[in-house]
Amino acid sequence: MSDTYAYQYAPKSWRMRIVNLPMVLRCATFVLIVIILARPQTHNAWDKKSVEGIDIMLAMDVSTSMLAEDLRPNRIEAAKEVAAEFISGRPDDNIGLTIFAGEAFTQCPMTSDHTSLLNLLQNVRTDIAARGLIQDGTAVGMGLANAVSRLKASKAKSKVVILLTDGSNNMGDLSPMTSAQIAKSLGIRVYTIGVGTNKVARYPMPVAGGVQYVNIPVEIDTKTLREIAATTQGNFYRATNNAELKNIYKDIDKLEKTKMNVKKFSKRYEAYQPFAVAAIICLLLEILLRTTVLRRIP
Repeated sequence: MSDTYAYQYAPKSWRMRIVNLPMVLRCATFVLIVIILARPQTHNAWDKKSVEGIDIMLAMDVSTSMLAEDLRPNRIEAAKEVAAEFISGRPDDNIGLTIFAGEAFTQCPMTSDHTSLLNLLQNVRTDIAARGLIQDGTAVGMGLANAVSRLKASKAKSKVVILLTDGSNNMGDLSPMTSAQIAKSLGIRVYTIGVGTNKVARYPMPVAGGVQYVNIPVEIDTKTLREIAATTQGNFYRATNNAELKNIYKDIDKLEKTKMNVKKFSKRYEAYQPFAVAAIICLLLEILLRTTVLRRIP
């Protein structure tokens, strides 16, 4: 049988030297398409600028009594809705969120990323105590202390806690007035809000196979809330309906402002175009070579 042994040292033509070029171009096209799908962008930069704003911590009661329906649809949802409007109306402030029932913890530390804050606010629910994640009850002192601890390192001229509750302190290791004295020593003003009607409230009581509505007494410790506000040079408010609660946040919205530096992350524009042009050129060049100088004849 014949073989090509005699031609192994014969000089190679330029066509033989580029015979694998179409496959290389096809691989390059595939790699470029993958890069395009990865959506490359130009380098992003941190933008520093000075804005007018203050540091605010929202301390919100999430005990099971916040399910009472004297506000619509209930206390907790009304409080979340008005707080979300307040946050959206102050884009230049550092705002954080503390929630408390029988215990307190930080739902969101102070941030100027209000989109993340609003998402965490919407996730606030009153069933964390019912599910055993924290104890039920109303630890006003612990909730205020947690919010104050987030503000103690702040260098802002104006530091504020907005404390919202529908009951009286019956849990926790710190009394509300002790936390108020700590806030005063750190130059933090506390605005207290007692939410709920003046007498009784309609409350959904779970029973076997459904829900039964009962009237529960409204027991807001207005005296302590007034003293907290007075000690820290803040104000005390009562909200018995949705409209009053909105007006309270509008009043607090008139707080003084102070300059602070904010870093914002911004992207410039898409950078896939050069890769797309290179992919098209590689693909067209491969097709051209396969159909002309490197065409295979069966």
